[in-house]
Amino acid sequence: MPVAVRGLTKRYGATLALDDVTLEIPDGEVHALLGHNGAGKSTLIKCLGGGAHPSAGAIEIDGREYSGLSPRESIAAGVAVIYQHLSVLENLTVAENLFIGQERTRGGFIRRREQRALAREALANIGAHGIDPDMKVAALPIGQRQMVEIAKVLQRDARLLILDEPTAALSRAEAARLGELVRELASRGIAILYVTHLLGEVLALADAATVMRNGRAVWSARGEEITRASLVGAISDGHGATHDRPVPPRLGDAPALAVRGLTGPGLGPIDISVAPGEIVACYGLIGSGRTRFFNTVFGRLPRTSGTVSVDGVPRDATSPARALKGGIALVPGDRAREGLFASLSALDNTVVSSMSALARGGVRSLAAERGVFERVASWLALRPMSSDLAAGRFSGGNQQKILLGRWVNDAARTRVLLLDDPTQGVDVGARKDIYDAVKRLAAERGVGVLVATNEPEEVVDLAHRCLIFARGAVVREMSVAHVTADEVLAAVHDTAPDTRIIDLPEGPRP
Repeated sequence: MPVAVRGLTKRYGATLALDDVTLEIPDGEVHALLGHNGAGKSTLIKCLGGGAHPSAGAIEIDGREYSGLSPRESIAAGVAVIYQHLSVLENLTVAENLFIGQERTRGGFIRRREQRALAREALANIGAHGIDPDMKVAALPIGQRQMVEIAKVLQRDARLLILDEPTAALSRAEAARLGELVRELASRGIAILYVTHLLGEVLALADAATVMRNGRAVWSARGEEITRASLVGAISDGHGATHDRPVPPRLGDAPALAVRGLTGPGLGPIDISVAPGEIVACYGLIGSGRTRFFNTVFGRLPRTSGTVSVDGVPRDATSPARALKGGIALVPGDRAREGLFASLSALDNTVVSSMSALARGGVRSLAAERGVFERVASWLALRPMSSDLAAGRFSGGNQQKILLGRWVNDAARTRVLLLDDPTQGVDVGARKDIYDAVKRLAAERGVGVLVATNEPEEVVDLAHRCLIFARGAVVREMSVAHVTADEVLAAVHDTAPDTRIIDLPEGPRP
């Protein structure tokens, strides 16, 4: 038994992040770990990876017991963690990344030829034959960057590989390739802790599964006991997977957003209208142009022609500042890098765009800001509802709520909300909170909402209408009222016949 945690407990002041957690992962087992954001999954990973020291309990690795691990001790014990936000250095080559901190030297000089040969061997060992060790990591797609990081940690003779939301930013083909690699590594006897919110991945890959809630391991199962229904029931604890349909939009009014003849590098021409209170999903494969379209409407990317109007008024949305002034807001897909100020408080993150509007005589009004925060935090079911806590201390789903709160609070002047992959890395319960908030924003305030997503289930759960994107243009439009997720997925296949999508298979591992 390479790894076990017994009675693991972790306190942060009065907050009990882990509460008497016991978990065992035998050699060659893929063990899925699920739960709401804030359930304790990240804290458990930190304890195993040496990023946090338990308050009580023990970690057992190959029969040796530890009261806690430092990062160095964790690596030496054979624990390797691949976080959702990869740690590879983009300005270095693949080979340099694989050997950073453990360079092969002779006479004070790095033996680069030897490192390239060993890097090629390490990549081949995980089936990543197409990656050139001399390439800069910045030139690699996200799926290949992840392979580089896996090759890097496996060089250290890892016994336990922890994958934290590993497919959150991957295409379906990349996710399927990762699934094959996970099976292969398990067959070599490596224990794998697979942290995910995607139930299909659990059903396809996991030998065992554990669900956490409020810092406790509340449910575990193995083999055929792991079913979609049992997972949803264990995770949700009252947060079901079904969602109410959005309120019909106000079709008689001027469009909240009207885009006419929009073109840009690799984009368009695009003509769309979004009614007040309407939620429109922009669905397409990776590289279809939906994110490029959002960034062009928001002024982050240049447009070569076309117009953008909000509530019937033409807007000069040629820069983010001008777009915001015109009532257009964007929640970017990468909240950590492009949206959230991790070191600032939840309150500051929420009101940063509205401080001048809330000020009194040119001076910040903390009372007004706190009132805005408390109302939107309650609306979004933020957990914990702590205005002074740094945003980086919240779980991923609650960070997304904070970022969303910046544009949906009652001091914001948002008329058009662009949501780029808003539930990436977000669990079942937080998804429902976000969906409910977006629907309420559209219905009560008449905001027009565009949602870029690559999940057909999200289209069906959230939107009134779906625009299928391919090759930088809208190629099909669908009403969502009477379609299924499978029909949405089939539609994108029909419009992109040259693109091969490989799905993770459903059902238990063979």
